[in-house]
Amino acid sequence: MSIRIIQLGSARVEDEGLRIGTVRRPPRGVPKAEFASRDYYDVWLPILSPSAELMTQGRNAADDAQWSEFERKFRAEMNAGDASKVLDLLAALSKTSNFSVGCYCDDERRCHRGILRHLLADRGATIV
Repeated sequence: MSIRIIQLGSARVEDEGLRIGTVRRPPRGVPKAEFASRDYYDVWLPILSPSAELMTQGRNAADDAQWSEFERKFRAEMNAGDASKVLDLLAALSKTSNFSVGCYCDDERRCHRGILRHLLADRGATIV
């Protein structure tokens, strides 16, 4: 059992399980009834996305120093309050269930899902 970290909208793989969208906004122009059938997500969990202000900062990060600042702030958001509890829950569920967590970004190295990968691993999650 494990978590896959994926790009939303990509083709599903065998035994991927439930797909969780960790994005601030649903996909544009896609009817809600088609989110799952178009391989976006089965369940929307925006609590694991950056705040709107921080999302803008991440998108505008022009260099490694700016990206590091985004990462520091995003980690702080995720390690506080309910987001931290949700990450703990997902890490625990990874021991008994297959599921995936994702975002729309093309490059995981400059996407919050790459940071989520590390946060989940730090909590003992089993990650593919």
